[in-house]
Amino acid sequence: MKNLRETCIDFFKDERLNQDVKDMIKPIFNMIYNEIYVYVWIIAFYNLFVILIILSMFFILLRILHLWNKTPPGFEPKL
Repeated sequence: MKNLRETCIDFFKDERLNQDVKDMIKPIFNMIYNEIYVYVWIIAFYNLFVILIILSMFFILLRILHLWNKTPPGFEPKL
């Protein structure tokens, strides 16, 4: 006699059952995807915006440091 685990494994090995499960899950997945894809795009654009802000701040910092090291001692750089 098979134990419960082997019975479940044999049950899910059936190709028709696998196809039926896929057919049942596909509409649910599509519905969830249609609800969240806008938010995924918002997050992607937000990340791109943050990266651009960080790069611009790094560029400004490099300019400030370059001006700071270029000035003679005792003088403040004019930004």
